[in-house]
Amino acid sequence: MSGGTKMNDCTDLPCLLPFFMHIDSILAHAGCDPDHDQEDATPPIHLATTFRRDAEGNWPSGHKYARTSNPTRARLEYVLAEIESASRALAFSSGMAAAAALLNSLDAGATVMLARDVYFGVRVLATDMAVRDLIRLHLFDAHVGLNSEDLEALAAAQLVWIETPSNPLLQISDISLLADACRRHGPHARLVVDGTWTTPLIQQPLTLGADIVVHSLTKYMAGHSDVLGGALLFAREDDLHDRVRRTQETGGAVLDPFSCWLTLRGLRTLSARLRIQQESALTVARFLDQHPRVTHVHFPGLGSHPGHAVAVRQMRGFGAMCSFQTGLSAERTLQITARAQVFLQATSLGGTESLIEHRRSAEGEASRTPEDLVRLSMGLEHVDDLIGDLTRILNY
Repeated sequence: MSGGTKMNDCTDLPCLLPFFMHIDSILAHAGCDPDHDQEDATPPIHLATTFRRDAEGNWPSGHKYARTSNPTRARLEYVLAEIESASRALAFSSGMAAAAALLNSLDAGATVMLARDVYFGVRVLATDMAVRDLIRLHLFDAHVGLNSEDLEALAAAQLVWIETPSNPLLQISDISLLADACRRHGPHARLVVDGTWTTPLIQQPLTLGADIVVHSLTKYMAGHSDVLGGALLFAREDDLHDRVRRTQETGGAVLDPFSCWLTLRGLRTLSARLRIQQESALTVARFLDQHPRVTHVHFPGLGSHPGHAVAVRQMRGFGAMCSFQTGLSAERTLQITARAQVFLQATSLGGTESLIEHRRSAEGEASRTPEDLVRLSMGLEHVDDLIGDLTRILNY
């Protein structure tokens, strides 16, 4: 981990690494370095939108106006960069705001390579931009590698965007392999990895050669289904980072101080939450894999998963998301999810409550998700209750 990010333009926080060598320990104290005015054990919330200037017209705190910087947001960005081994972090008002800022910071007509199975909202955003000739979009199967057409697109690409495990099919892409391909065949290409489903506890794409990581802080990072936020983590403060930062500052889609504070609070329990959620996901996936009324289970922790070997190599654990297919119609599958009582039928993931969703009906007409696919997000309930609920709803 770099410890190289700054809390604002003029003040460096001391790196936590000399004291905490494990990411779990860093998270347990996330953002809790002492406030030397009050010696708070937990960080205060700075709600100010503007900051005092001195007699010379300078800003002694390093903060000018809340759209450009805020102490609480700077604290969160520092912690995010520290745990993701990034040079710099930028926090946004949502995961989609982060994605939009990155795409809108590219050159006009830039080529973007996008994995076919990624978060639906990102695909819709990129497709819409392509329709308006703002970017050139090339879809590819990231989990199987690059063919000749992909390599041709890579030669002109500015971004290569993947998600691993992917949403909702949990396909596994080899980050190191794609990073190497970008270096050899894409002279201007930056590899972007959506790390929402894994968090830095499970996978650190920048250490595997990626250039940018995107997170929906709404999910595991904040962890309680009460925050909307996003972030971009950069391996280097290069020209693209500078463009995105200007987009953040001038466009104003920044994460508000209270949401930053709640995310910091959520980060302090991330390790404990994710440990339980991952254990439940593996147990549930094994149960579903043996169930006679389930046709396919998508979970990289199963030895039968096509990406299992790559997942073992580049992940610490297999995550807390799982999806399965019923072999039934969309209508019948939706009826099954509606029968759940322990799982909450709702969109999103990463909270303390377990969620179940018929994904295609949530995505709408442009969805490419199989009509019989059910997506599960594991919460903190006892795994026996989760399996009991699934047993009952599959007893159709």
